[in-house]
Amino acid sequence: MRELTALKDETTTWRALEQRARDAAGLLDLAIEEQHTEIAEEVARQVPDIEAQLAALEFNLLFADEYDRHNAILSIHAGAGGTESQDWAQMLMRMYLRYGEARQYETEILEEMPGEEAGIKSATIRFGGEYAYGRLKAERGVHRLVRLSPFDANHRRHTSFALVEVMPEIDDTMQVEIEPDDVKVDIYHASGHGGQNVQKVATAVRLTHIPTGIVVTCQNERSQLRNKENAFKVLRSRLLELEIEKREQEKARLKGKHVEAGWGNQIRSYVLHPYQMVKDHRTEYETARTDLVLDGDLDAFILAYLKAQVGQT
Repeated sequence: MRELTALKDETTTWRALEQRARDAAGLLDLAIEEQHTEIAEEVARQVPDIEAQLAALEFNLLFADEYDRHNAILSIHAGAGGTESQDWAQMLMRMYLRYGEARQYETEILEEMPGEEAGIKSATIRFGGEYAYGRLKAERGVHRLVRLSPFDANHRRHTSFALVEVMPEIDDTMQVEIEPDDVKVDIYHASGHGGQNVQKVATAVRLTHIPTGIVVTCQNERSQLRNKENAFKVLRSRLLELEIEKREQEKARLKGKHVEAGWGNQIRSYVLHPYQMVKDHRTEYETARTDLVLDGDLDAFILAYLKAQVGQT
């Protein structure tokens, strides 16, 4: 029923836009026939909005994968490099939260592991909204930052890495089997910066999926039950993502294409010194407006990636 409702909404939107375009064309014909400049001006004012709505709908046509409409669960992991990479991971976290805000997605930080001096070691964020996974899956991979270090007394240039993982959120109607005996559940005290306990009652939850070795932690809620629910939600999504990766690898093998998912293969570089540039190495799309990108302006990169994916299928 949810899928049927979504499809009805989509067709209704397309038909409404079609009718709006027909009405505008009819008014334009009338304006030309009667030499009525006011009507022509009114049609001209409508055209940019019609074009923008059409562009948004055409963008959605790029989402053809099974889970593209789903909410997304995005995880960020600082790479090697200590404080530098942990600060970079926090910069990415801010970038994605700003992106979610701009797209009017519901965002919820499910897990955040603070760094020892600054930044974060890891974080997991839920993005709720239509096509959240379809958009954010473009961000999966290693992100590289080149800048003058604010943590280096000599102000030297440093390169930092962070890994971004993106998974579709699985709702209760989808079958992802998790046997109770396959999951080890640990309850512990949540901790903040500096290692201090943020609560006297143990509410943080760690799940270990024994067959795959996947570990999920959630500690941001004050309720142990809520943290456990969120942890299982993330675990289901990780198991589904594992299955999706297996399918993609098998498809790539059948196509004869070699796919590497190694840590050193960055998908995007963010250079803040000696020049300003953000470049996606998969699509060659780049921009000098690093400030806008780090403030969440990612749609051009996502569009380039989706178009490239369509061209490869």
